[in-house]
Amino acid sequence: MQKAGPIGVFDSGYGGLTVLKEIITQLPEYDYIYLGDNARSPYGNRSFETVYHYTLECVQWFFEQGCSLVILACNTASAKALRTIQQNDLPVIAPAKRVLGVIRPTAEIIGHFSETKSVGILATNGTVSSNSYPMEIAKFFPGLKVYQEACPLWVPLIECDEYKSHGADYFVKKNLHQLFEKGEDIDVILLGCTHFPLLKDKIEEYVPVGVKIISQGEIVAQSLADYLKRHPEIESCCSKKGQRLFFTTDSTEDFDNHATIFYGEMVRSDHVDLEAIKPAL
Repeated sequence: MQKAGPIGVFDSGYGGLTVLKEIITQLPEYDYIYLGDNARSPYGNRSFETVYHYTLECVQWFFEQGCSLVILACNTASAKALRTIQQNDLPVIAPAKRVLGVIRPTAEIIGHFSETKSVGILATNGTVSSNSYPMEIAKFFPGLKVYQEACPLWVPLIECDEYKSHGADYFVKKNLHQLFEKGEDIDVILLGCTHFPLLKDKIEEYVPVGVKIISQGEIVAQSLADYLKRHPEIESCCSKKGQRLFFTTDSTEDFDNHATIFYGEMVRSDHVDLEAIKPAL
């Protein structure tokens, strides 16, 4: 019997905390470890190969902490690294462990929200260029029209605490205008980056009346709850003491200050040095 351990939740920075918050709301009894790879953030503009290697290093770290289940609460990592890790790495390094992402759970239900059968995706360059959302959505809703818009400056604005500024208004309006130029009948917009919920109020100001704005946190949390019910062999490996631990690859002081914005309450993190972790390929 494998010893029970916490559920790992990973992001390149702080955004995954919005997902962790929703997961804990729905599944408070489990133990969780969060890791933000802030020292190498953002992942959005990095190559597929780089994102894959960074993500695999972090997954290996979670496994060393006793995690049998790791959630990539990062759209870029889910888009650029998840499939390779699931298909190539896990069978070799940890066949009994699982790594899940945030794209598929969203793709499975996004079409139910749209009456015009036309949805927009706001995401980082990396997620958009991967084309992961259109490909995954097509598996479940082949008739759905999917329009993407890369928003490369949104993450820096949020992490620099400028997301409430007039500068943020300019870029939100600009990217939304460009999105609706691609698909004027869009009636659902998915925030395809875990940072973007912090801009949801501004986004709602500049979209047509009736357009739904969908964040991923609640969807991912519901999907995880369902997954654990369907996979008792994984669920039994997840410890249940209600503990939460936070780690960052960068400054703990900076992480703790920013984390409050995303997580909604104070956190105290520890530093992790990933240099010592060498993926077993």
